[in-house]
Amino acid sequence: MKYILRITCSDQKGLIYKISNVLFEEGFNVERNDEFVDAEKNHFFMRTEFSGDCKVEELKNKLQNILPEDAKLELSLKKVKNVVILVTKEHHCLSDLLIRNEFNEMNFNVLSVIGNYELLKDLTQKFNVPFHYVPAENISREEHQQKIAEILENYDFDYIVLAKFMRILTPEFVKKFKHKIINIHHSFLPAFIGANPYKQAHERGVKMIGATSHFVTDDLDEGPIIYQDIIKVNHSQNAKDLAKLGKEVEKKVLAEALKLVFNDKVFIDENKTVIFE
Repeated sequence: MKYILRITCSDQKGLIYKISNVLFEEGFNVERNDEFVDAEKNHFFMRTEFSGDCKVEELKNKLQNILPEDAKLELSLKKVKNVVILVTKEHHCLSDLLIRNEFNEMNFNVLSVIGNYELLKDLTQKFNVPFHYVPAENISREEHQQKIAEILENYDFDYIVLAKFMRILTPEFVKKFKHKIINIHHSFLPAFIGANPYKQAHERGVKMIGATSHFVTDDLDEGPIIYQDIIKVNHSQNAKDLAKLGKEVEKKVLAEALKLVFNDKVFIDENKTVIFE
Protein backbone atom coordinates (compact mmCIF):
# COMPACT_ATOMS: atom_id res chain seq x y z
CA MET A 1 0.00 0.00 0.00
CA LYS A 2 1.21 3.51 -0.80
CA TYR A 3 0.60 6.43 1.53
CA ILE A 4 1.09 10.19 1.49
CA LEU A 5 2.17 12.01 4.65
CA ARG A 6 1.80 15.80 4.81
CA ILE A 7 3.11 17.83 7.74
CA THR A 8 3.16 21.55 8.52
CA CYS A 9 4.54 22.99 11.77
CA SER A 10 6.98 25.44 13.29
CA ASP A 11 10.48 24.75 12.07
CA GLN A 12 12.96 23.00 14.35
CA LYS A 13 16.36 21.42 13.89
CA GLY A 14 16.23 17.73 13.10
CA LEU A 15 12.61 17.50 11.96
CA ILE A 16 13.40 15.62 8.75
CA TYR A 17 15.57 13.17 10.66
CA LYS A 18 12.95 12.60 13.36
CA ILE A 19 10.15 12.00 10.87
CA SER A 20 12.25 9.77 8.63
CA ASN A 21 13.49 7.81 11.63
CA VAL A 22 9.95 6.99 12.75
CA LEU A 23 9.13 5.76 9.25
CA PHE A 24 12.34 3.71 9.18
CA GLU A 25 11.70 2.15 12.58
CA GLU A 26 8.19 1.18 11.49
CA GLY A 27 9.61 -0.57 8.43
CA PHE A 28 8.27 1.72 5.72
CA ASN A 29 10.00 2.45 2.42
CA VAL A 30 10.20 6.18 1.65
CA GLU A 31 9.77 6.60 -2.10
CA ARG A 32 9.79 10.40 -2.33
CA ASN A 33 10.30 13.27 0.06
CA ASP A 34 9.91 17.02 -0.39
CA GLU A 35 10.34 19.74 2.21
CA PHE A 36 10.36 23.52 2.43
CA VAL A 37 10.94 26.07 5.18
CA ASP A 38 9.34 29.51 5.01
CA ALA A 39 12.16 31.41 6.71
CA GLU A 40 10.04 34.53 7.26
CA LYS A 41 7.42 32.61 9.21
CA ASN A 42 9.76 29.91 10.54
CA HIS A 43 7.28 27.38 9.18
CA PHE A 44 8.09 23.87 7.95
CA PHE A 45 6.32 21.93 5.18
CA MET A 46 6.97 18.29 4.30
CA ARG A 47 5.36 15.81 1.90
CA THR A 48 6.43 12.17 1.95
CA GLU A 49 5.33 9.22 -0.16
CA PHE A 50 5.99 5.85 1.42
CA SER A 51 4.86 2.23 1.09
CA GLY A 52 4.22 -0.55 3.54
CA ASP A 53 1.56 -2.03 5.80
CA CYS A 54 0.37 1.00 7.77
CA LYS A 55 -1.90 1.33 10.79
CA VAL A 56 -2.79 4.94 10.16
CA GLU A 57 -3.88 6.10 13.62
CA GLU A 58 -0.95 4.40 15.37
CA LEU A 59 1.56 5.98 13.01
CA LYS A 60 -0.07 9.40 13.32
CA ASN A 61 0.20 9.22 17.11
CA LYS A 62 3.87 8.27 16.96
CA LEU A 63 4.63 11.12 14.59
CA GLN A 64 2.59 13.61 16.59
CA ASN A 65 4.68 12.78 19.67
CA ILE A 66 7.92 13.87 18.01
CA LEU A 67 6.53 16.99 16.30
CA PRO A 68 6.04 20.54 17.64
CA GLU A 69 2.74 21.22 19.39
CA ASP A 70 1.37 23.27 16.49
CA ALA A 71 1.93 20.48 13.96
CA LYS A 72 -0.81 19.63 11.49
CA LEU A 73 -0.51 16.13 10.10
CA GLU A 74 -2.38 14.41 7.28
CA LEU A 75 -1.82 10.74 6.48
CA SER A 76 -3.84 9.00 3.80
CA LEU A 77 -3.73 6.30 1.19
CA LYS A 78 -2.52 7.42 -2.21
CA LYS A 79 -5.77 7.21 -4.15
CA VAL A 80 -7.84 8.49 -7.04
CA LYS A 81 -9.82 11.60 -6.11
CA ASN A 82 -13.57 11.74 -6.65
CA VAL A 83 -14.90 15.02 -8.01
CA VAL A 84 -18.15 16.75 -8.87
CA ILE A 85 -18.01 19.42 -11.59
CA LEU A 86 -20.20 22.54 -11.62
CA VAL A 87 -20.85 24.26 -14.96
CA THR A 88 -22.92 26.98 -16.61
CA LYS A 89 -22.82 27.30 -20.44
CA GLU A 90 -19.21 27.11 -21.64
CA HIS A 91 -18.04 23.65 -22.63
CA HIS A 92 -14.28 23.91 -23.13
CA CYS A 93 -13.10 23.14 -19.59
CA LEU A 94 -15.76 20.49 -19.01
CA SER A 95 -14.97 18.80 -22.34
CA ASP A 96 -11.28 18.65 -21.49
CA LEU A 97 -11.94 17.14 -18.06
CA LEU A 98 -14.43 14.58 -19.37
CA ILE A 99 -11.94 13.37 -21.98
CA ARG A 100 -9.14 13.15 -19.41
CA ASN A 101 -11.51 11.24 -17.14
CA GLU A 102 -12.55 8.87 -19.92
CA PHE A 103 -8.95 7.94 -20.72
CA ASN A 104 -7.63 7.98 -17.12
CA GLU A 105 -5.19 10.77 -17.89
CA MET A 106 -5.39 12.28 -14.42
CA ASN A 107 -5.70 11.01 -10.87
CA PHE A 108 -9.45 11.64 -10.65
CA ASN A 109 -12.90 10.21 -11.20
CA VAL A 110 -15.81 12.42 -12.26
CA LEU A 111 -18.87 11.37 -10.28
CA SER A 112 -21.33 13.86 -11.75
CA VAL A 113 -21.82 17.26 -13.35
CA ILE A 114 -24.22 19.88 -12.00
CA GLY A 115 -25.31 22.76 -14.21
CA ASN A 116 -27.55 25.79 -13.86
CA TYR A 117 -28.40 25.40 -17.57
CA GLU A 118 -29.11 22.21 -19.53
CA LEU A 119 -26.82 23.11 -22.44
CA LEU A 120 -24.06 20.71 -21.37
CA LYS A 121 -26.30 17.79 -20.43
CA ASP A 122 -25.95 15.89 -23.73
CA LEU A 123 -22.18 16.36 -23.74
CA THR A 124 -21.89 15.04 -20.20
CA GLN A 125 -24.10 12.03 -20.78
CA LYS A 126 -22.09 11.01 -23.85
CA PHE A 127 -19.39 10.12 -21.34
CA ASN A 128 -21.87 8.20 -19.15
CA VAL A 129 -21.58 10.78 -16.39
CA PRO A 130 -24.79 11.83 -14.56
CA PHE A 131 -25.94 15.41 -15.15
CA HIS A 132 -28.08 17.33 -12.66
CA TYR A 133 -29.93 20.43 -13.83
CA VAL A 134 -30.49 23.03 -11.10
CA PRO A 135 -32.00 26.20 -12.61
CA ALA A 136 -31.14 29.46 -10.90
CA GLU A 137 -33.97 31.60 -12.23
CA ASN A 138 -36.58 33.03 -9.86
CA ILE A 139 -34.88 31.77 -6.70
CA SER A 140 -32.27 33.30 -4.43
CA ARG A 141 -28.58 32.38 -4.51
CA GLU A 142 -29.04 30.71 -1.15
CA GLU A 143 -31.94 28.55 -2.37
CA HIS A 144 -30.09 27.63 -5.55
CA GLN A 145 -26.98 26.55 -3.75
CA GLN A 146 -28.95 24.70 -1.12
CA LYS A 147 -30.40 22.60 -3.95
CA ILE A 148 -26.87 21.94 -5.20
CA ALA A 149 -25.73 21.01 -1.70
CA GLU A 150 -28.60 18.52 -1.45
CA ILE A 151 -27.42 16.81 -4.65
CA LEU A 152 -23.83 16.78 -3.39
CA GLU A 153 -24.96 14.85 -0.32
CA ASN A 154 -25.57 11.87 -2.61
CA TYR A 155 -21.90 11.70 -3.62
CA ASP A 156 -18.76 10.76 -1.72
CA PHE A 157 -16.48 13.34 -3.31
CA ASP A 158 -13.11 14.86 -2.47
CA TYR A 159 -13.34 18.10 -4.47
CA ILE A 160 -15.79 20.35 -6.30
CA VAL A 161 -14.45 21.78 -9.57
CA LEU A 162 -15.94 24.97 -10.98
CA ALA A 163 -15.42 24.48 -14.72
CA LYS A 164 -16.66 27.92 -15.78
CA PHE A 165 -19.50 27.94 -13.25
CA MET A 166 -20.54 31.56 -13.56
CA ARG A 167 -22.31 31.95 -10.24
CA ILE A 168 -20.96 33.62 -7.10
CA LEU A 169 -21.01 31.14 -4.25
CA THR A 170 -22.53 32.08 -0.91
CA PRO A 171 -20.35 32.27 2.22
CA GLU A 172 -22.35 29.37 3.68
CA PHE A 173 -21.62 27.13 0.69
CA VAL A 174 -17.92 28.02 0.69
CA LYS A 175 -17.67 27.39 4.43
CA LYS A 176 -19.41 24.02 4.13
CA PHE A 177 -16.84 22.87 1.57
CA LYS A 178 -13.81 24.80 2.79
CA HIS A 179 -10.65 24.15 0.76
CA LYS A 180 -12.57 21.66 -1.38
CA ILE A 181 -13.70 24.02 -4.18
CA ILE A 182 -11.35 24.77 -7.09
CA ASN A 183 -12.07 27.46 -9.67
CA ILE A 184 -10.67 28.49 -13.04
CA HIS A 185 -10.57 32.25 -13.49
CA HIS A 186 -10.35 33.76 -16.96
CA SER A 187 -7.46 36.13 -16.32
CA PHE A 188 -4.06 36.32 -14.70
CA LEU A 189 -5.10 37.27 -11.16
CA PRO A 190 -5.06 39.74 -9.52
CA ALA A 191 -5.57 41.60 -12.82
CA PHE A 192 -8.99 41.95 -14.45
CA ILE A 193 -11.18 40.61 -11.69
CA GLY A 194 -14.88 40.18 -12.44
CA ALA A 195 -16.82 40.17 -15.71
CA ASN A 196 -15.56 40.60 -19.29
CA PRO A 197 -11.85 40.11 -18.54
CA TYR A 198 -10.87 39.84 -22.21
CA LYS A 199 -12.69 43.07 -23.03
CA GLN A 200 -10.83 44.69 -20.14
CA ALA A 201 -7.56 43.23 -21.38
CA HIS A 202 -8.15 44.40 -24.95
CA GLU A 203 -9.00 47.91 -23.81
CA ARG A 204 -5.76 48.02 -21.82
CA GLY A 205 -3.74 46.86 -24.81
CA VAL A 206 -2.16 43.96 -22.95
CA LYS A 207 0.68 41.98 -24.51
CA MET A 208 -0.22 38.75 -22.78
CA ILE A 209 -3.32 37.09 -21.38
CA GLY A 210 -3.51 34.34 -18.83
CA ALA A 211 -5.65 32.23 -16.55
CA THR A 212 -5.56 31.36 -12.88
CA SER A 213 -6.79 28.35 -10.95
CA HIS A 214 -7.36 28.88 -7.25
CA PHE A 215 -9.18 27.61 -4.20
CA VAL A 216 -12.45 29.41 -3.57
CA THR A 217 -12.88 31.67 -0.55
CA ASP A 218 -15.43 34.29 0.46
CA ASP A 219 -13.32 36.94 -1.29
CA LEU A 220 -14.26 36.83 -4.97
CA ASP A 221 -11.38 35.53 -7.12
CA GLU A 222 -8.87 36.06 -4.30
CA GLY A 223 -8.43 32.55 -2.89
CA PRO A 224 -5.05 30.76 -2.68
CA ILE A 225 -3.57 30.42 -6.17
CA ILE A 226 -2.68 26.94 -7.39
CA TYR A 227 -1.51 27.43 -10.97
CA GLN A 228 -1.21 30.23 -13.55
CA ASP A 229 -0.05 30.53 -17.14
CA ILE A 230 0.00 33.07 -19.95
CA ILE A 231 0.14 33.35 -23.73
CA LYS A 232 1.44 36.33 -25.70
CA VAL A 233 -0.92 38.48 -27.78
CA ASN A 234 -0.62 41.64 -29.83
CA HIS A 235 -2.52 44.71 -31.01
CA SER A 236 -4.01 42.97 -34.06
CA GLN A 237 -6.21 40.73 -31.93
CA ASN A 238 -9.61 41.92 -30.78
CA ALA A 239 -11.53 40.94 -27.66
CA LYS A 240 -13.13 37.97 -29.42
CA ASP A 241 -9.71 36.69 -30.51
CA LEU A 242 -8.43 37.04 -26.96
CA ALA A 243 -11.40 35.13 -25.59
CA LYS A 244 -10.77 32.28 -28.04
CA LEU A 245 -7.11 32.10 -27.10
CA GLY A 246 -8.07 32.42 -23.46
CA LYS A 247 -10.13 29.24 -23.59
CA GLU A 248 -7.04 27.26 -24.50
CA VAL A 249 -5.00 28.61 -21.61
CA GLU A 250 -7.95 28.15 -19.24
CA LYS A 251 -8.15 24.44 -20.07
CA LYS A 252 -4.43 23.98 -19.55
CA VAL A 253 -4.30 25.91 -16.29
CA LEU A 254 -7.26 24.09 -14.75
CA ALA A 255 -5.87 20.69 -15.72
CA GLU A 256 -2.41 21.47 -14.34
CA ALA A 257 -3.87 22.78 -11.09
CA LEU A 258 -6.01 19.69 -10.64
CA LYS A 259 -3.05 17.38 -11.25
CA LEU A 260 -1.22 19.07 -8.38
CA VAL A 261 -4.18 19.01 -6.00
CA PHE A 262 -5.27 15.47 -6.81
CA ASN A 263 -1.75 14.22 -6.13
CA ASP A 264 -1.72 15.95 -2.72
CA LYS A 265 1.10 18.29 -3.71
CA VAL A 266 -0.58 21.53 -2.62
CA PHE A 267 -0.43 22.97 0.91
CA ILE A 268 -2.68 25.92 1.75
CA ASP A 269 -0.79 28.46 3.85
CA GLU A 270 -3.24 31.22 4.81
CA ASN A 271 -4.00 32.87 1.44
CA LYS A 272 -1.02 31.34 -0.37
CA THR A 273 0.00 27.87 -1.43
CA VAL A 274 3.17 25.84 -1.08
CA ILE A 275 3.44 23.37 -3.96
CA PHE A 276 5.80 20.45 -4.45
CA GLU A 277 5.84 19.87 -8.21
